[in-house]
Amino acid sequence: MNKNKNSEEKIFIEGLVPDYITSDNSSQTRLMRELMIRTFKPYINGGISLELGSEIGFMSEKIASLVDYLDIVDGSEEFLNHVKKRNIKNANFYCSLFEEFEPPAEYDYVFASHIIEHLIDVSVVLKMVNKALKKNGYFFVTVPNARAISRQLARHMGLIDTLYTLTPNDLRGGHRRVYDRILLIRDLELADFEVISQGGIFFKPFADFQMDKLIDSGIIGEPQCEGLYKLGLEYPDMCADIFAVCRKK
Repeated sequence: MNKNKNSEEKIFIEGLVPDYITSDNSSQTRLMRELMIRTFKPYINGGISLELGSEIGFMSEKIASLVDYLDIVDGSEEFLNHVKKRNIKNANFYCSLFEEFEPPAEYDYVFASHIIEHLIDVSVVLKMVNKALKKNGYFFVTVPNARAISRQLARHMGLIDTLYTLTPNDLRGGHRRVYDRILLIRDLELADFEVISQGGIFFKPFADFQMDKLIDSGIIGEPQCEGLYKLGLEYPDMCADIFAVCRKK
């Protein structure tokens, strides 16, 4: 990436901060992060980890509690400053675009939670991740799902033309593409990853702001949330997020 593109991308990333800085206020968002950790936790046992993209550090904190050391890389100084306020003792911080990041170590685990839908060049970043992983290391990926029930409902309501249309909410969040499971697995396999597990996280029938209201009001409680998580295991292609657990080939 040339210097002008580098500068433009960093400005673009810093411009996303206001939209994400209140993410911890969303019950739906906090729930989804907890479920991501729950999904990947069985594969984690100490070791050295790399997190691509920290946002304000909720996931960073959770990952750090499961590993020995955590390197966190983000293109935004402001995002990293928010993470540093959490005082994560076993974390190191790197401000860099992922496309230009040179990993200082080989990792047991790499996390990319809601990251690759934002990238300019997915293949470049996946190549970096593949190189950074140890031989038996794991790469954990989650992305929003184009075929989520909430998105299918929006299409039938006439709010979007196709399931792969970038919505105003997508664009405000800096998304550059929309994934379904087939597209996600294709990109991972093209980057020489072996996908050893894949599926969906949380059967979500309504938009995030509607889910926040239902959870905050108590209409949807812990039993219903657990049921929606388990329902998502049965119907992965209708979930809010899709995930993949990978190893390098």
